[in-house]
Amino acid sequence: MGREQTGDLLQGTLDMLILRALTNGAKHGYAIAEVIHQRSEDVLRVEEGALYPALHRLELRGWLASEWGLSENNRRAKFYRLTSTGRANLTKEREHWIRLANAVSRVMEPA
Repeated sequence: MGREQTGDLLQGTLDMLILRALTNGAKHGYAIAEVIHQRSEDVLRVEEGALYPALHRLELRGWLASEWGLSENNRRAKFYRLTSTGRANLTKEREHWIRLANAVSRVMEPA
């Protein structure tokens, strides 16, 4: 049986994707997952069981800050935003990802 075509993330990329999703302002968890899903053109789907532990972990590291507010449909939701430390780490993670992706591409090229 083959691997699932959508939704598989390399370990360590979820944090980077979350940070990237927050570069344009604060969002609640569902909106973060939707940004990732839409920007990946429906390839990546972040499940709640992975998203919320990652948000908590990033908040504990000081990369995100949060506050309670109301969502678009007037529901109480926790909104997350990037801190300056989170923005700096996103830059480092992005550079690392680009190096890694380029290296994998070189390996995958025909000999």
